[in-house]
Amino acid sequence: MANSKSAKKRAQQNIVRRDRNRDVRSALRTKARKFLSAVESGDVSAAETSLRNVESALDSAASKGVIPRKRAARKASRLAQHLEKLRAQG
Repeated sequence: MANSKSAKKRAQQNIVRRDRNRDVRSALRTKARKFLSAVESGDVSAAETSLRNVESALDSAASKGVIPRKRAARKASRLAQHLEKLRAQG
């Protein structure tokens, strides 16, 4: 348990940040799942819209420090590959 006033404050800040980061990561996973389901259904326009949403959320999370920038770029690139495969099929 924190003893000093500053340590107590830091502990509380860590709790708040952990909850906020958890929400951001959860939203990222949800948007990625929506994109992948749009790709599986074969709907190119829905997949394009969904990919823009996912990329925006990834960039936002990376700028906030929730995830590393390179991880965000890698994930966006891999999701974009799914869309390119879908376009090549149709």
